[in-house]
Amino acid sequence: MRRVTVMTAVVAGAVIGLAGPAQAAGLDPQTRRNTLTAMEGEAYAHASYLAYAQEAERTGQDGIATLFRETAETERYDHFAAEADLIDFVHSNADNLRESIAGEEHEATVVYPSYAEQARLDDCPEAADLFTELAGDEATHAARFRVALQAVLNPGSGIIVPVGEVVPPVPIVRSTPACSGRTEDNLKTTLRGEAFANAKYTLYAEHARATGQRRLARLWDNTAGQELGEHFAQTAILAGLVGGDADNLRTAIAGEEHEATTMYPSFSRQAATADDDRAAALFAEIAHDEADHASAFLRALVDLSLGGSGGEEAKKSGRQPTSPKA
Repeated sequence: MRRVTVMTAVVAGAVIGLAGPAQAAGLDPQTRRNTLTAMEGEAYAHASYLAYAQEAERTGQDGIATLFRETAETERYDHFAAEADLIDFVHSNADNLRESIAGEEHEATVVYPSYAEQARLDDCPEAADLFTELAGDEATHAARFRVALQAVLNPGSGIIVPVGEVVPPVPIVRSTPACSGRTEDNLKTTLRGEAFANAKYTLYAEHARATGQRRLARLWDNTAGQELGEHFAQTAILAGLVGGDADNLRTAIAGEEHEATTMYPSFSRQAATADDDRAAALFAEIAHDEADHASAFLRALVDLSLGGSGGEEAKKSGRQPTSPKA
């Protein structure tokens, strides 16, 4: 399978010293920017496909639900993870906390308050309330991360890393956009931001766990869970992210085809031109993976149109869940 080839290349690069800070620092700046763009897309696909799976389960289309869930696993635990490794995205626990504090504070004090004000101007009180709630939550996250940073920097000080709380996920239901104008755009931007935060924080949790910081890992996991299970979910409902099963499949097909035929090929060519050979190979491999995803979704759509359930598509595509939880 291509996915195994990609991950084998990543591991091999690490063994011979290509995947560490020196290689990441030596990447062409445009290659790094393209990788971050790709990671944002993979994180969004992961979150969206999990939402689409919920709708398929509600309509009794268990085969389509399985297809979406397994594809979501590949996007996050294969593609996103490999791209993160390529650019040495995860740093020390302290640096990961510093980066996250800055991001959460920016969202809490700038981004979401401005989105709430725009929602009021656009006469969309539901969005104004949501953005206000998100701003408060992100401020809480930043405060916890600041305490955790002090604990990490001062071992033996008696400062205890907070672990946050497990927030029950909000079911994502089929809906239509609740707002228009700039607020509709802001909701879409929020979806991508929250999906990326979820994927990023799960990586940080894995690193914390590997370095023996179990309470910090719990903090990252719980924060990641809220970003996806509550923030992304609430925003998805207002944004009208989830439609019927056929519409969701069509949306997924369009996204996968774009990545397979346009985005990843262009990223691969750019990386090759910059002599970033490992990046070029990774992007090319993922382009083929995305083509496989588009084909599987198309077969499921055809089967659904014929009155079937698309239940055999995950098996036909040959994918297996790659999550550490699987």
